[in-house]
Amino acid sequence: MTQNPDTLAAVSLAMADEDSNAFAERIGRSFSDWGFAVVSDHGIPAELIARAEAMSRAFFALPDEVKRSYHIPGGGGARGYTPFGTESAKDSNISDLKEFWHIGRDLPSGHPFEPYMPPNIWPRELDGFRETYLEMFAAFDKAGARILEAIARFLGLAPDFFVDTVRDGNSVMRLIHYPPVPQDSPAVRAAAHEDINTITLLIGAEEAGLELLDKNGNWRAVTPKAGELAVNIGDMLQRLTNNLLPSTTHRVVNPPPERRGHSRYSMPFFLHFRPDYSIETLPSCVDDTHPNLYPEPITAHEYLMQRLREIGLA
Repeated sequence: MTQNPDTLAAVSLAMADEDSNAFAERIGRSFSDWGFAVVSDHGIPAELIARAEAMSRAFFALPDEVKRSYHIPGGGGARGYTPFGTESAKDSNISDLKEFWHIGRDLPSGHPFEPYMPPNIWPRELDGFRETYLEMFAAFDKAGARILEAIARFLGLAPDFFVDTVRDGNSVMRLIHYPPVPQDSPAVRAAAHEDINTITLLIGAEEAGLELLDKNGNWRAVTPKAGELAVNIGDMLQRLTNNLLPSTTHRVVNPPPERRGHSRYSMPFFLHFRPDYSIETLPSCVDDTHPNLYPEPITAHEYLMQRLREIGLA
C-alpha cells in the first residue's frame, strides 16, 4: 500500500505478524515524515482500556484535598499526583491547563535502578487502582516493544536492537485530566512541546485538541479513532537517530466555545530507555550530507533530568 504523503499513516500492528518488513517500512515512513503514526490492532484489550479510563475519571473526581494528599513535594512529579497549574512547556511562563497522575515501573527490592525510579504510590480511595494500572502499564510496554522492533527494522538494525536499551527502562504512564476551560483563559490545555522520551503511546482523549506541527509549519489535527493509539517519536530517539526520526512539536488546543464546559481525559505512556543507556548517535544515521548533530553522548537519566528542569518539574 502506498502511503499518501499528505496524511498521517494509520497502520495495523497485526500487519507486523504478516509481513514484518512491510509494516516496518509503513510505520517508519510515517515516523520519518511526521514524527507520528496512528496504530490500530495494538493488542491492548478494549476492556482494560475502558476500565483504566473509568478509573482515571473516578480519581480526578475526588476532592481536591484528597488528590493533593498524594502530591510529593520535591518529587519532580515522577510519581503520584501533580496539581493543576504545575507543568509548563519549555520556554513558556504560562502553566498548562491540566492535572495528572504518574505511574512508573515497579522494581524488585535491590534493583540497580532503584536510585533512578522512586516506588509507586497508590490512592487508598479506589479499589483496583493498582491492579488496573499495573496491567495497563504492562500492556503499553508490550505494544511499545513491538513498535520499537519495527523502528529497528526501518533503520536497518537488528530487530532486537532496542530490547536491551529499554529493559527496565524509566517508562511512565500518565493519567491526564484537562478540566473545562474558562472563556477568557490565556493558557491552552498543553502548550507546544516535544516529548523527552523514546516513543510515546497515547490512548484516549475522545475530546479533540491534539495537533502536530508539520514540516511546512502548519498545525494538523491528530485524530485516532476510538481504541487506536497515537504514537510519536521522543527527543531521545531523535537524538539517537541524528534527527532521521523527528521529535515533532505538538500541542493540545482549547476546545471550541460549545465544548469548553467539557473535560478532556487522556492516557499517554512515555516509553524510556533504561537510565544508564548512553544515547550516542547511530553511525548508520551519519554521512556526508547528515553530519553528527549530537557528537557528545549523554545517558538517558542525565538527559531526562536536564529536560525536567526546563519544564519546571525538577
